[in-house]
Amino acid sequence: MAEGSRPSPLAFGQVVIGPPGSGKSTYCQAMREFLARLGRRVAVVNLDPANEAVPGPCALDIGELVTLPDVMASLGLGPNGGLLYCMEYLEANSDWLRERLQDLRGHYLLFDCPGQVELYTHHQALKNVFAQLAKWNFRLAAVHLVDSHYCTDPGKFISVLCTSLSTMLHVELPHVNVLSKMDLIEHYGKLAFNLDYYTEVLDLSYLVDHLASDPFFRNFRRLNEKLVEVIEDYSLVSFVPLNVQDKQSMRQVMQAVDKANGYSFGEREQRSLEALMSAAVGADFHFSSTLAVQEKYVQSQDKAVEEEVMDL
Repeated sequence: MAEGSRPSPLAFGQVVIGPPGSGKSTYCQAMREFLARLGRRVAVVNLDPANEAVPGPCALDIGELVTLPDVMASLGLGPNGGLLYCMEYLEANSDWLRERLQDLRGHYLLFDCPGQVELYTHHQALKNVFAQLAKWNFRLAAVHLVDSHYCTDPGKFISVLCTSLSTMLHVELPHVNVLSKMDLIEHYGKLAFNLDYYTEVLDLSYLVDHLASDPFFRNFRRLNEKLVEVIEDYSLVSFVPLNVQDKQSMRQVMQAVDKANGYSFGEREQRSLEALMSAAVGADFHFSSTLAVQEKYVQSQDKAVEEEVMDL
């Protein structure tokens, strides 16, 4: 085989996506530290040209190629149009990305991506960049972060499910949906159902019935029923709860992602029989993590009720 045609060595990583404020950069740095403690060589790649203040070490920054303020100033574009242009510019200059990633071979990569939803639902540029990475022998999984406060509003949760499903179908990568900021969920308000109802996306007809109790949403019951039918027909969306300050929670997410991108089936690190079996047959459904968060949430709600009674 000719020297120039030799395939690149296999590499693994995550593309971290999600709406603005969902905690993508915080997740990348927390996961970098967590995996480093496990002995992995980890590098963070910032693909967000609007992210000028990365909260931790960054091995590669798209700001070296293009930045959003420069595009907005030179082309007279707004932030949304400018971000789309930046991603198209990255796609057109994929050789730059490939050359810079060569220095990171042997690392587990965390790609910190922009927060504009259109990039993952119907725009092609970032999807094409991910496809190019796959051709370069990067085995990636998409980690889609969603703020857990959407669970407190049934209408918003249905919209989150639709967005998550659309993203999964468009990005075309192995996918792990994550409910972020679970440590703050007790501050967001009371949940209509147990937490596992939201993480496992159980019978959504109950959610439609709950929405119908609101006079405003009652007029849109038929629409909500049709949206729920689409989500349930595909039966693809579920969530892993995440608290970046909790090691067990980080471990549950790591296992889900390692299974999705194939890392857990490789030979890079020593694995127990339990880990192999859970990856092979899907035995580990992060249920214990969900129960732990649910228990903490219920305790917080009970404490709030007790305080209200004492005030009376």
